[in-house]
Amino acid sequence: GRALLVLLLSATVSLLGGLIFGYELGIISGALLQLQTDFHLSCFKQEVLVSAVLIGALLASLAGGILIDRHGRRRAIQVSNLVLLVGSLILTLARSFTVLVIGRMTVGFATSVSSMACCIYVSEMVAAHQRGLLVSLYEVGITVGILLSYALNYIFADVDEGWRYMFGLAIAPTVMQFLSILFLPVNPVKLSSWDSDCQKGLIPLQDTEHRAAAKREPYQEKNYSFLDLFRTRDNMRRRTLVGLGLVLFQQFTGQPNVLGYASKIFHSVGFQSNSSAILASVGLGAIKVLATLVAMALADKAGRRVLLMAGCVVMAISVTTIGLTSRMAPLAMARDCKAATGPNASHSLTQHPLTPVLPQSAVSPVPPASGAVKSQAGPGFAATRGLTEVFASAQSKEVVPNSSLSQKRDLVGQSKKGTLESTGPPLGAAPWAQHTVLNWITLLSMMAFVSAFSVGFGPMTWLVLSEIYPAGIRGRAFAFCNSFNWAGNLLISLSFLDLIDAIGFSWMFLLYGLMGVMAVIFIYLFVPETKGQSLEEIDQQFSRKR
Repeated sequence: GRALLVLLLSATVSLLGGLIFGYELGIISGALLQLQTDFHLSCFKQEVLVSAVLIGALLASLAGGILIDRHGRRRAIQVSNLVLLVGSLILTLARSFTVLVIGRMTVGFATSVSSMACCIYVSEMVAAHQRGLLVSLYEVGITVGILLSYALNYIFADVDEGWRYMFGLAIAPTVMQFLSILFLPVNPVKLSSWDSDCQKGLIPLQDTEHRAAAKREPYQEKNYSFLDLFRTRDNMRRRTLVGLGLVLFQQFTGQPNVLGYASKIFHSVGFQSNSSAILASVGLGAIKVLATLVAMALADKAGRRVLLMAGCVVMAISVTTIGLTSRMAPLAMARDCKAATGPNASHSLTQHPLTPVLPQSAVSPVPPASGAVKSQAGPGFAATRGLTEVFASAQSKEVVPNSSLSQKRDLVGQSKKGTLESTGPPLGAAPWAQHTVLNWITLLSMMAFVSAFSVGFGPMTWLVLSEIYPAGIRGRAFAFCNSFNWAGNLLISLSFLDLIDAIGFSWMFLLYGLMGVMAVIFIYLFVPETKGQSLEEIDQQFSRKR
């Protein structure tokens, strides 16, 4: 009975952690449209507000690892819950732009610490044959959180100061997570001996044969310094290579940007009205949730390596297809931010009050986390993945969602209003009209890409990261890899439009396809299969193998 309770509570903590992460990533898209009018935000300020979460998360991934290793995973999650409550209250009561930025940074910091601690804590709490399922549940939480945020964006779009409710509602899952973790035992790894934990009947970590073998080769928790990550001791350098490789390939296969263009692709296929584009975007979110559930079911059966490689192959094929079809039927890329505050935009804002959800739905991850991250999110950072690229500053010449929004709204009313004022090429339907089949191929490729990411890189990266390091340095190692995840996300997002200018849209996507192929080779050569093994066995395997 106790073991079952621990299992259920671990699942709750994992799911709620992901849900909060995804919600905080997705909610800004709808809130920004209202904040823009309430606070008269320029393009640059909008970008600062969106990037604040990423900056907070990056800081957390630098400092959070020490907190997780020194004070234990459970306490790290509790601290992050309290910080998140403070951040949500700051946002809900904010009266100035500066306070909003501080609030978003606080929230970014808290969700990043929580995401790392959740994955590690849950991986250490449960039996080897359930670990894949429960850690993947985090990524499911991220995708559900993002969908939930779209729904609330939609509901509060017409409410006066609706953004206060959007930010404030994050308090509920935070309190629930805080309460559910109070009933969970202190981290097993922090107890005197890993074996005594099995005997206490907390959770059967392994069957009797394994336990007998483990007694013959006692497992001592060793102490590591941060620099050991780059040394040959216990084969740590190879583990770091695996972690960094997974995290960077997760970003460099183009995840943040493919989603950033989802709304454009929907438009080209013929989702011309705002409501149908919203539905299409929500449909994309639903596909992500389903694909992540598939990954969760298969993680402990098929194994991590198989899902990672299969996901990468499908991603490489689908981005290559998008690259080839866009050579034949070019998509118009606009890079104009001022559209957000132009007279047309404000006019159409009053006309179509229901549009706020539109662009971000396209962006979703998740991190990571992502989702993303959390993505994730990571772990959702898998989810975070496409946040910045949508909102952009005049300087980095990024696309701001509202600009694509207002262009889209204008597109709907273009016949009445005349041409759209924009520095980018007009988004008229003319160049696409002849290419209906190609446009549908592009759309299906994009859906395949999203599904493949949600089965492979989305959840599996964070699962493998929570398994391959020894307990004594797991927090710092996870945080180190995570900081590269956030940095890679920012780099990919900010360089996207400049790269399109330099080499063209289709070549950009073909480049992502090439990265996908390289990722498959990397996973095949370096990433070990960890399913069904206890964390101690994985560690002993790694220490022996040169």
